[in-house]
This record gives sequence, structure tokens and C-alpha cells, in this order.
Amino acid sequence: MISFEGFRAIEGVPIYLQIVNHIKRGCVAKTIVNGDSLPSRRYLSALLRINPMTVQKAFRLLEEEGLISSVQGSGSFITIDNERIIRIKAELLNDEIRKMIASLKQMGISKDEAVELIVRQWEENSDE
Repeated sequence: MISFEGFRAIEGVPIYLQIVNHIKRGCVAKTIVNGDSLPSRRYLSALLRINPMTVQKAFRLLEEEGLISSVQGSGSFITIDNERIIRIKAELLNDEIRKMIASLKQMGISKDEAVELIVRQWEENSDE
């Protein structure tokens, strides 16, 4: 079953989107794979201390994107292939890069400075 143990809510981001992104990031990291089961909506809402309708909304979005399928009485399961994982990875990376660029521009950082910062951080964190 997919774990939400390390899940931490981020203020200002709708919780249902955070649940969706948790699943997507797990698929990209291969900690969540095709066929994995999701916790029940009721269990997850109790675990995260959120409204069950919020979990329902997240699961509905995941179903609409074809990332999970739900079977009445059996639960919900990941339905993903490598091609979809590649698309999700690109989507998540592009989103993160857009946010970072917006922040850097807001701080008055030039493109050259940004590249230099990224290269420096990349090299400093190359051991990880």
C-alpha cells in the first residue's frame, strides 16, 4: 500500500493537489509502481486529518488523468506505464523550474547569475 508517512502539507497549496503530486512524485521516483494500492479514502482523510471530500477530489483527478483505477469494494490502484512516468517527470520538472525562475526574477537575479548558482549548488550536492 502506498505510504503517506512522510507527507507534509504545504501552506498555500490545496491539499488535494498535494496528494496528487505526492502520488506523481512517487511514480517518478519509482517508490510507487503500477499495481500499488492506495489507502482507502476514509483512512487517508483520517490520517491526514482532512475532509474525506478532499481525498475524493484528489482521487477523482488521479482517475481522470488515468493514474489510478478504482474498483468498488476492492479499492484504488496505480495504473501507470513508463511512457506516462516520463511525461509526469517532465511536467513536474517544468513546474518546479517555472517557480524557481519566477522567484529568481523577483529577486533581480540575472540568467547568468542563476546558471552560476545552479551549477555551484549542483556541484556542492553531487555526493547526494
